[in-house]
This record gives sequence, structure tokens and C-alpha cells, in this order.
Amino acid sequence: MTHTSQVLIIGSGLGALATALRLTAHGFRDILIVEKADTPGGRLNILEQDGFRFDTGPSFFSMSYEFDELFQSCQVPNPLTYRPLDPLYTVYLAGHSRPFRIFRDLKRLEKEFEGLESGLSSKMQRWLDNAGAIFHDTEHRVVKRDFDTLPAYLWALAGVPWKHAPRMFMSMWKDLENHFSSEEARVIFSLVSFFLGNTPFDTPAVYKLLSYTEFVHDGYWSVEGSMYDIVNKIVGLLKERGVRFEFRTEIAEPIVENGRLKGFRSTDGRRFEAEICVSNSDAAAFRGLVMGRRRWHTKRLDRMEWTLAPFTMYVGLNRKLHGLNHHNYFLGSNFRQYADTIFKSSVAPEKPYYYVNIPSKSDPSCAPEGCENLFFLCPVPDLRFKPDWSDAEALGEAILSDFESRVGQPVREHVVTKTIWSPKTWEQKFNLYRGSGLGLAHGLNQIGGFRPAIRDEEFDNLFYVGASTRPGTGLPMVVISSRLAAGHIVENFQPSSKLSEKSFVNL
Repeated sequence: MTHTSQVLIIGSGLGALATALRLTAHGFRDILIVEKADTPGGRLNILEQDGFRFDTGPSFFSMSYEFDELFQSCQVPNPLTYRPLDPLYTVYLAGHSRPFRIFRDLKRLEKEFEGLESGLSSKMQRWLDNAGAIFHDTEHRVVKRDFDTLPAYLWALAGVPWKHAPRMFMSMWKDLENHFSSEEARVIFSLVSFFLGNTPFDTPAVYKLLSYTEFVHDGYWSVEGSMYDIVNKIVGLLKERGVRFEFRTEIAEPIVENGRLKGFRSTDGRRFEAEICVSNSDAAAFRGLVMGRRRWHTKRLDRMEWTLAPFTMYVGLNRKLHGLNHHNYFLGSNFRQYADTIFKSSVAPEKPYYYVNIPSKSDPSCAPEGCENLFFLCPVPDLRFKPDWSDAEALGEAILSDFESRVGQPVREHVVTKTIWSPKTWEQKFNLYRGSGLGLAHGLNQIGGFRPAIRDEEFDNLFYVGASTRPGTGLPMVVISSRLAAGHIVENFQPSSKLSEKSFVNL
């Protein structure tokens, strides 16, 4: 069987959906999205069981204005309702009798560190001023641009003020040591590096710009109802505009005729032919595993830097928990040793560090009355280092036991539903290379023009979108990626049918 369309989009993650929406605003209507899973969204998905509703992946985001831009550029009112996080999150450090609430208000934040970090607000202001300068000096020169060649990227980089250069070669942790004297402040303000899927000891200090986005520029937000509402709303708009979806369809290999990419063949033998193809699968792994590029063979992929793998657990309790906020981090007392060893270990941690999201604190509708839903995320080694996850239940039990002791309330006896996804699960469900949660990491040789390109090197009708291409990982970065990908397509192709709306908007 052959399916034909003008635009074929492989995968239905946020990058795919946003790209499709942008293309419809420019007259492209003959669009087919094929998806391996039963539901759209990729990692930004939903799990419903026993009356509980869980967001499976991202639970909050920054740079909300990128979502505003997406809908504005497509001439539709933003259908999402944002909820600001205040505090941004709460951190439980081993050895401390109370948690640290992380507020955007620096005076309130300073009170959380009384007796530990004198003059924190002024130190934090200097940290954020420098982070803000990096953000604004790179946002339009580098972050929101694509580059046809590596020299073009290096030329753009040369336009960034040289005062930021030292932080390209300094770790985030070293930069924090230069600003803060307490281990507590350094640990807590380094947590943004984990949003990039790496440790602060391996993340370049230029990424302190993320601290600027969380404390100053926009803050953190969740979506009223569910993060999955992002997917539902965009899918609804796409269906209204005639975009088609084909679920339970996994792409296996390209169809190349006379040196031209004609489309792709699925694992069940169906042909999907299109004038334009967009891959929302991992931009590096897809080139190697599907396109068969020698430059991206498995040995090279394994040598690349990948983000940490997710170990996630979705737990429903038949009771309420007191004293916890929506977003919480639980950390031990051996931060440096933990970060240096656990992410390349072949065994699960005995005393894991983890994040807990409790959506029912903000939205009671996601759990039965009087109940609580908890999403646990523990960063762990990817499948290159720990391929065997037969001990997943044991790690889940260790996390629940530690959580119970840290919050001082009964938890395990109140569990009424529990689902565990190991890195193996994430690999199988979403084709995440070696179970890496956020795709390629952000070392110096994998950022900007060094990341896999949005435009394919061989076929002029194949494009990539998502976390492992440019500009990088995170929901707002993926939305920017969709703008870059759609921009290439609009520049080089014409829609097969005219748009009935009276005007278009620039991407």
C-alpha cells in the first residue's frame, strides 16, 4: 500500500506538531504525520490509570513567549492557559531539617539561605546580570538561527562579545564556585544543568543563561489542566486544517529513486511517499539507524555525548501529602561524588537523587478526591553503561522508601497504583537512542553549528526538527527548532494547494 502526501512528518512530538502548524499557516495542507505510538506527543505524553492522570515527561517550561509566538505566527489565539510556579521549586538536601524554597524574589530567596550564604541576594544579582548578558548577546546571533555551514556558525559566534569566551571553556560548577561560598547554594543553583540532561561539572558555564530565564526573564510555567494540553490543543488545530495522522506506524528505511528521496517505508512494508519529509526522531540516530549514513554509524553514535537517561515512576496515593509543593528535588549529601560516578555506572544508585512532581497540588482533577498523584524522575545511566534494568522495581522501592523518610509521612502503604518506566522502556516507546532522555548533550563540540543540521546533508527535501538538532533540548528550544525547519521548507517549496485564509505571517 502506498500513502502519498506533499509533506510527510515522522514522529508526533512537539517539534513535529509545531512544524506542521507553522506549515499550515503558509498554505501547506497535504500533510501526513506518522507516529509509532498510539497517541501523539512523543515524550510530552499522558498516562491514565485507575482514575489518576500523569504527564509522562516535561512538567514545566520556561520562555513561555515562544509558545505565544508559535500561535501568533499561525494566526490563532493562544489556546493554552499558563500557571506560574511560585516558588519555582523546592529542594530537600540531606542533612538539613527544612527544605529550601527557591523564589524569584531575591530578598525572599536570601532568607532561605540565612546562616549559609551571607549577602546572597547581591551575589545572585551579579550571577544573574552576567547570565542575562550571555542570554541577550547570543539569543538572536546564535540560538535562534540556523547555519548552512560550520564557517557560518563560527562567524556568528565571533560576533558574540569576547568577554563571554572564558565561560565557554569553564564548567558551570566552577563558575558557581566563583560566585557562591556555600555548597548548598552551588548545588541548588546548578540544578538547571540537569534540564540539559547533564551534570554541572560537564556543562559549560555559558548555560548559566538558563538561570536568567528562570529567575528574571520569564520564570517557570505549567499548563492549566495538564502539560498534555499543549499536544491536545495543537492536534485539534491541525485536524481542523486537514492534517492527517497515521498511528502505530514505525518508519524503517528511506525510499530513494534516481538519487532522490521519494519517501519512507514502514516496518510493515507500507510506502509513504512525499515531496517533503521531516523527521522528528533523534536527528543523529535517525541519520545512522534509518538513513544508514556511515558518518553516523552506531560506534560513532556511542562515542558522542548523550543526555542522562530517565527512570520514571508514576504513583497514585489514596491520601494527601502535607507540606510539599508542586515541584520538589530530593538530593543527598555527596553531590560531586554522585554526579561523577552514577551516570556512567552499571548499577542503580543505592541512595538516588530524584525529582518529584505532584500535579494534584495545583489541579485536583488529575487524581480521585482525597488522593495524590506523584511523578518521580531519577536521572540514571543510559543503556550504554547500564543495559540491564531487571532491578527497576528495586530502584523504585528505594526511591519510595527514601521519599517516605524525607517527608516524614506514610507513603508506601497508601500506594494504589504504580507504573515504572526504565530507560529501556523509554528507548522502546519513543526510539530514544540508548534511552537518552533529551537526545544529544550540550558539550562544546555538540552545540550550535556542531549539532546535527536541520537540513539534510544529502537530500534537499529532508529536514530535521527536535531536541538533537538546532538549537537544542527543552520545550522552548524545540519550538524554535520548528520555526527554523518550517522556514527552510517555506523558502524552498510551494504548497500544493492554496490557503483560503486572506494572508500569511512571517515565521
